[in-house]
Amino acid sequence: MHKRILVVLFLVLSYSSYAQLSDLARIDYTIIPNTRSDVEFTRFRALFNYPIKLTSDGTYLLLGLDYSNIQLQFEKEDLPFDRRDVNDFQLLDLSIGYTQLLKNDWRLGVRFKPGVSTNLTAKALGVDDVVLSGDLIFIKERLIEADRKSRWILGVSYSGNRGFNFPLPFVAYYRKFHPDWSFNVGIPKTNIQYHFSEKHRLKLYAELDGFTSNLQNGMVLDSGEAAESINMSLIVGGFQYEYHVIDHVEFYARSAYIFSIRNNLRNENRDNIYTIDNESTFYLRAGVRLKI
Repeated sequence: MHKRILVVLFLVLSYSSYAQLSDLARIDYTIIPNTRSDVEFTRFRALFNYPIKLTSDGTYLLLGLDYSNIQLQFEKEDLPFDRRDVNDFQLLDLSIGYTQLLKNDWRLGVRFKPGVSTNLTAKALGVDDVVLSGDLIFIKERLIEADRKSRWILGVSYSGNRGFNFPLPFVAYYRKFHPDWSFNVGIPKTNIQYHFSEKHRLKLYAELDGFTSNLQNGMVLDSGEAAESINMSLIVGGFQYEYHVIDHVEFYARSAYIFSIRNNLRNENRDNIYTIDNESTFYLRAGVRLKI
């Protein structure tokens, strides 16, 4: 069983550091229906990055904002806490990115994201609402033939409001080995995609998702323990359809199965003190993005 879990983790851990560095703007909506669970999860997200060209050889500064509104709708009546304290969360990050070409066709990408993640039940923000995130990656892309290319990505990623509060390695190899087929394998991102045409693409993918947020004023459970934050983490895998509307503009829709989901209230030491029942298995997302 442990070997299976390790294999699944190796194949499905995914965090879109490179994708977010390359997305100039994105709007999407995610829903986890409350089938077989006590709670329904919805997330609206909007982000943009504004590139500022610093030099003629491909050095850019990217400034942006990343905003999410997360709603948890509880069906169960006899909860050991006030559901009003954990049904509406606001996440806002300021994004400061930098990229430049290095020797031997390598590219450096760096991003720092200070922000806040909170349920906004107090009158003002506090230091506990602040979260920090960052990425450091090195990218090397090579053109093999006119319609075939490969890409190496090496680096590390950390996010204070991702749901996985520890640094994740980023090691990935991408290759378009056929005019209609490409794959990306590694840690933390794995997928294989089929290109129907220049406009249509189908991808089999896996990724991490979730969030962490501060609970302002704390929240005392019926047991007498005090919850200071909420953490949701999940591992999903499924299909993504992509349609290139016009140059650099893409619509995408995901339908996925949830391999693992955890919804925990935590104390000030980040120890889990209460698990919100959630056995949902379906994950849906749709959005539009503007890509470099």
